[in-house]
Amino acid sequence: MSKETSTWLNTMTLIGFTEKRGTAWHYRAEDQGDESNHYPGAVPVDDVLRRLFNFEVVERPVYVGRSALREDGSPAIREIPGRKAMVCSDNGDVLGIFKDGYQGHDYKEWLIDSVASILDDTLAIGSAGLLKGRAQAWVQIEVPDSITTPEGVEFRPTILAATSFDGSLSSTYGRKAQLVVCDNTLSAALSEGGQTLKVKHTRYSGLRIADAREALAIVHTMGEEFAAEVARLTAVKVDTNAWEKILDLVIPEAPVTATARSKSLAENKRAEVINLYRNDERVAPWSGTAFGVLQAFNTWQHHVASMKGDKTRAQRNYERAITNVGETFDRGILDAVAQATQHEIGATLA
Repeated sequence: MSKETSTWLNTMTLIGFTEKRGTAWHYRAEDQGDESNHYPGAVPVDDVLRRLFNFEVVERPVYVGRSALREDGSPAIREIPGRKAMVCSDNGDVLGIFKDGYQGHDYKEWLIDSVASILDDTLAIGSAGLLKGRAQAWVQIEVPDSITTPEGVEFRPTILAATSFDGSLSSTYGRKAQLVVCDNTLSAALSEGGQTLKVKHTRYSGLRIADAREALAIVHTMGEEFAAEVARLTAVKVDTNAWEKILDLVIPEAPVTATARSKSLAENKRAEVINLYRNDERVAPWSGTAFGVLQAFNTWQHHVASMKGDKTRAQRNYERAITNVGETFDRGILDAVAQATQHEIGATLA
């Protein structure tokens, strides 16, 4: 799948609450199309349905051509048993091919209807979008106002719901904290592994909103929980010696036998993280603490780390947020902090 273009990001994603958090990093006025994808307040549900989820994904049989032609010269094809394609109803794009047991999760049903019961006067859609040629979709639910902790960390509690039709994602609902200063995503409860509900694309899969509520709790409780996480991590001091140990644990020096390129990559990564930790306004205010260390590596992953394959940074960051990849990376950093400082960082990291 080709990378998302600027036009795609400015028309196939919808960004809300810009009066309070500004425009998205990918905003380009010339790529907005007939109407802006940025909203000063919440993103209306009707606009998500009209602008993004305005098609269905339907099942179609899969055929294969034979090498020999029919007597009349036409191609000979046959249906592949036990296989089906997930196809866009409006243009015929094939999003994925699966065995018969695969069950697609409709975007409207699983990302709009399933979270509708947790929307109230203080909860709304903060962003929504399509990626990978409409094979992935997400809707983010959040509170309109940001929360600022006594340590100066500004964040927004959110629930991030996502699913896919290409096999890359289960239908997933996760509690997250969006950091305003850098637009990074962190788990709402790092020391406890966060809270995530996943539903696989199997024939008998289904979601009861009561299960989702129990697994995710209410989004309003996330503010206090994440603020407590910040207070706990900023209380863990990281001196110069501990910082050097953390760097050695997370970015070890390349072995003597390594290629010049491998050595250069390790040195550059180390220099980039050090620069963020010491000088970047998104990180430096909390340097010398466990939170500052986490913020340095998390910000590096979100905004600096080189891209691999054909993914865009937007797609990579979105996938890190909705899967366990980002959380696993962050918890690995806290493991390194615990080891370097000899300080217990949560029961699961001790």
